[in-house]
Amino acid sequence: MVSQHPPSVDQLARSLEDTGLPHPLLVDAARSAISSGDASDVEVRARGIAEKMARNLLTDVINGTGVLLHTNMGRAPVDVSMNSGRYTNLELDLVTGERGSRQDRVPQLLAKVCGAEAAIVVNNCASAVMLVLAALAREESVAVSRGELVEIGGGFRIPEVITQSGAKLVEVGTTNRTRVKDFAKAIKKENVVLTLSVHQSNYRIEGFTESVKISELAELGVPVVADIGSGLIDAGCPWLESGPPSWLMNEPAAKQTLEAGADLVTFSGDKLLGGPQVGVIAGNAELVNACSSHPLARALRPGGLVLNALEKIVLAYLNRDSDAIPFWRMATLSVEDLLSRAKVISEQWASETLSTPGGGTLPGVEIPSAGLVIPGDYSEEMRLNDPPIICRVVDGKTILDLRTVHPDDDEVIAAAITALGK
Repeated sequence: MVSQHPPSVDQLARSLEDTGLPHPLLVDAARSAISSGDASDVEVRARGIAEKMARNLLTDVINGTGVLLHTNMGRAPVDVSMNSGRYTNLELDLVTGERGSRQDRVPQLLAKVCGAEAAIVVNNCASAVMLVLAALAREESVAVSRGELVEIGGGFRIPEVITQSGAKLVEVGTTNRTRVKDFAKAIKKENVVLTLSVHQSNYRIEGFTESVKISELAELGVPVVADIGSGLIDAGCPWLESGPPSWLMNEPAAKQTLEAGADLVTFSGDKLLGGPQVGVIAGNAELVNACSSHPLARALRPGGLVLNALEKIVLAYLNRDSDAIPFWRMATLSVEDLLSRAKVISEQWASETLSTPGGGTLPGVEIPSAGLVIPGDYSEEMRLNDPPIICRVVDGKTILDLRTVHPDDDEVIAAAITALGK
């Protein structure tokens, strides 16, 4: 019997060109397939490997989970498109023709929105906190309540961020109860030069608790930095005609935190702000300038695409145009409108559901919503759809929450459900 020889690597790679992958990746897929088995099904294995490669590339997905700020899907949806093939005035002053700074535009708009003297933008909130501490308290003591030494996404912890900044952590109070006298004692005994208040944005402590207000910290004679995390700009939500939704109750906002006496606030751009992933430092101009002139500021600065996307969002806030901010447009949709869309997709499976803010914000908060609830687990079929549809499965039922689905994608949802035979 004559043994069956596998095709050449180049021949096998060229047979996969319809996948749209670059030839070097197809060569990798071909080599992997040839080396992992006999020649009888090498073409099938190679195609499977190539298709897996293609699906692992970044692509648009439809978020049917009802989680508005889904960390695995980039949190807030934003538009990062720019005019193809053109440059931007990222660090060019068009009035004088001289070199400018990427911190001259969007940060100034952000400062105006949240009532700050000045602002600077870095690549995420953790780096914002680290930069503030490095610039203002390197080799000095910083007081933080033990109840606020939180762990953020990816296993990173506030004590570790403080250590990397070069500052010295001074823990005050207890896990559940910290009083202003605890901070006052630390300032005197440990020569604390700055107090840090960290919002417990991804968990809650309830029961026998006590915490210190920003206004109380502001009376202790050292700068107060408030990491509000989630990025709510103004508790009054002036960009919403109906005012703040009830589920935002007690969420700290940049404007009110500064008014209460914080010298600086830090927060994320891709959470309740509804923009791209950035970290914002806003507040006292002298302190902001100290941060922007620190060597770390250059290493932590965002790129032009990010600043372009952020500028669109901030201008929408200034215009009080919530429809131009995808997060707020989705968050404020009525259950009636969502249920009406669901019935058009499938009268049989239309149902009320519950959405959540997500993204490490507002723990335990649920927002009444509507979508499709289908008996059985069809999460894999939906995920392998083109484009992928990400849903959630609860009690053996597949839930497609329309609050996080753009109306233009309703037809895609309908077609996917039909393909299931439902």
